[in-house]
Amino acid sequence: MTPADHPTDLKNLTQEQLVRFVERLGQPAFRGRQLLAWIYRPGITDFSQMTDLAKEFRAVLATSARMSRFDEAMIERSGDGAVKFAFRLEDGAVIESVLIPEEDRNTLCVSSQVGCAMGCTFCLTGAMGFRRNLTTAEIVNQVCAVRDWMLKEGRPPLTNLVFMGMGEPLANFDNLLDAISILTEQRGLDFSNRRITVSTCGLVPQMRRLGEETDVNLAVSLHAVDDAVRSRLMPVNRRHPISELVETCRTYRQKRRKRIMFEYTLLEGVNDSDADARRLAALLAGVPCKINLLAMNPVADSTVRSPGGERVLRFQEILREAGYTVFIRQSRGEDISAACGQLAGRGWDPDRVEPLSGATVDKNKEGTD
Repeated sequence: MTPADHPTDLKNLTQEQLVRFVERLGQPAFRGRQLLAWIYRPGITDFSQMTDLAKEFRAVLATSARMSRFDEAMIERSGDGAVKFAFRLEDGAVIESVLIPEEDRNTLCVSSQVGCAMGCTFCLTGAMGFRRNLTTAEIVNQVCAVRDWMLKEGRPPLTNLVFMGMGEPLANFDNLLDAISILTEQRGLDFSNRRITVSTCGLVPQMRRLGEETDVNLAVSLHAVDDAVRSRLMPVNRRHPISELVETCRTYRQKRRKRIMFEYTLLEGVNDSDADARRLAALLAGVPCKINLLAMNPVADSTVRSPGGERVLRFQEILREAGYTVFIRQSRGEDISAACGQLAGRGWDPDRVEPLSGATVDKNKEGTD
């Protein structure tokens, strides 16, 4: 086999891995850092554009490497401003990402898997079952593609990333970690750690590793205050019950003044009573945290329903009286099935696609060592 038969996708490589890659090609380490600076520049699609690399090296790259990208997407726009992107992967699978524009930020909800193995009963992605993990490149390319689309549309740039799309991020831990490295590297996509949030349903060992190996924000999907209810809603609770999960959060390694975000979806008659709110307040005592309340979004064939707005407000009031910072998260993109728990990668017309790029290349900007 020649390198051309299996070219290395450079978007799967962190800066450290790129350095090792170019060294195997007989190049000095700084060429790997230069290469990273070029790969994630808008409009760069070919090695010939990397003008401060020697022509001979560019020729070697052309035969041994590639830069994958999502050139087009199926796009739906919500009446509330949210935009859903569906990307068809090389194996034919479809994943979705959601752009949530707000007055002071633009947040992209990123997927980490095709489907999900966690089986949460109120989530359409879980009903899909699990197909496979996304590669590092497939994770990062969602961000690159939406960035390019926003440039083409003349919109303000992305500011925040949340790993709350399709899949359980911590079940794809190694690729997630490499993606975070690329996303936060200055020569890569240059996001701040404090602008990235990883959400989990409660994979305790991986949570501990995340705290040890990154400084991104952590969000924990809790959704119940006792094991019987949570195990029924979220099968992961049978492996890692609430006591273990909350204790892990209590001792979670994070910077001073950072707080874990607990996500709590309210389901009518299941977990939304005054007593549930008081038990939640007692459960989280001593955990530096914030609480996000979300009324359940409509899910086809679900046997549970969303409570009314007054019930959500009452739940918030009890938690605030107990001294917690509590937000009610407004659902976005519900009319295009882009809200939490609604991403399922289906119902898309493969003939209805839009190009994503259109940004011009700044040829005067040199790569950095």
